[in-house]
Order: sequence, then structure tokens, then C-alpha cells
Amino acid sequence: MPPGRCFLVGAGPGDPELLTIKALKAIQGATLLLVDDLVGEDIVALASPRARVIHVGKRGGCLSTPQAFIERLMLMAVQEGEIVVRLKGGDPFIFGRGGEEAEHLRAAGVEVEVINGITAGLAAATSLGIALTHREHAHGVMFLTGHAGHGQAGLDWCEIGRTARAAQITLVIYMGVASVREVEAGLLAGGLPARTPVALVRNASRADQEHAIADLGSLSHALQASGLASPCVFVIGDAVRAGNCVAALAQSMAL
Repeated sequence: MPPGRCFLVGAGPGDPELLTIKALKAIQGATLLLVDDLVGEDIVALASPRARVIHVGKRGGCLSTPQAFIERLMLMAVQEGEIVVRLKGGDPFIFGRGGEEAEHLRAAGVEVEVINGITAGLAAATSLGIALTHREHAHGVMFLTGHAGHGQAGLDWCEIGRTARAAQITLVIYMGVASVREVEAGLLAGGLPARTPVALVRNASRADQEHAIADLGSLSHALQASGLASPCVFVIGDAVRAGNCVAALAQSMAL
């Protein structure tokens, strides 16, 4: 049996045109695709008709494929000579558990090639014309998760608020819907002004993208009123004011 290969491929935020050429080549060359929930069918359709496709969804609050099972399946397929593409929404190494999968395979002697994808946080900001590190509004950006791992404590949002205010940093928060009240309260307690603008973006770059504009002091209320659910990205900071959503900011929140 010829040796197999494994690729961890970022499918990007959803728009097939945002795939890298390298990602497209890997998808087309795969004999087995292990596909995350957030990867659209129009991207899966780019695979060879001879390729096997297995959906191994992992969504918070939903029935999910166990991570250990995914890792065993990847290893077994490579050892059987398959060209395996583990296809993930966004980027494999940005909250995608790609690091865990790469470690597991390398420990078993399997080399892994990682192909980056555009992460949802970038796509969410760009879709509204927000420059995350606009030099007049931000000196940096932090990518954060609102979802703590099993048995882990959540982030200290108060400390993050202090840091963001002192260093003028844009915050991009993934998986924050369930913990929105803690995020809001902590950032306010850390000193971020209540009038700090927030963009909420669901399904960034896709045809069904939705967004809402709020301020930090009314974040949880605005999220509930908007009806936006996961997957939703929060972009928080003065950089939001420089986006093409600034008119909506002025109208909806009188900033």
C-alpha cells in the first residue's frame, strides 16, 4: 500500500472565491475529505467525484463528532494510503483544533501539511469595511474565544478590557454568543467605554451573511434583538467607526 498523505486545509469563511489556490488543489486531489459543519456544500462540491466525503461536524451545543474519533479516522486513512484532507471552516489553526490533530498525527509518524484559510474574524471585519488595525484607531488586534474548553476557566474579560483600552486594541471574539453577558460585563468593568462600537457578523462572506451594529453597553440586548445566532463574530473597538458601517452606527446607536 503506498503511503498516504494528510492535509489540514482552511476552507475560509464560506465564499468559495476566498479559497487559496493551494487549498483548491488539495481538495481536488483528495481521496477522502473529512468535513466540518461550517464548510459549505459548494466548497465540498469542488472535490473529485471519486473522493469519499465524511461529515464530522463539531458545533457547540449540538450533537458533535468526538475529537478522538476524528483523529483515529485520519490516522487510519493515511495508513491505508488515502490522500486525506481535513477540511475546516476558516483557518485550521485559529480556533479550529488543527493543532491537536497535527500533534496526534505527528506523534504517530505522519507528516501533516497545513494550508491556511481566511479566518472568519478577518472576513467579518472586511465585509463591513473595518480595518482591524487602522492606525488612527487601533495599535493591534486580539483574536479571542468566548467558549472555554471542557474543565477550563473562561477568559478574564475585565483584564482584557483594561488591556484593550490601555493599548488601543481591537477585539475579535469567536464563539461568544453563549457568554455575551459575561463578555459585556467584564469589558465594561475593565474600563472599555459603554459607547465602544461593536459589529456582530454571522456567516461572514456568505450569501446569507447577517450583521448588526451596537455599542458595548447594549451588546447583549442588541444580540438578542437582532436574532443573530452562532456562528457569530464580535468585532469590538474604535476601528469599527472607520468601517463603511459607520452610517449605521450613527443611525442605530446615535454615536
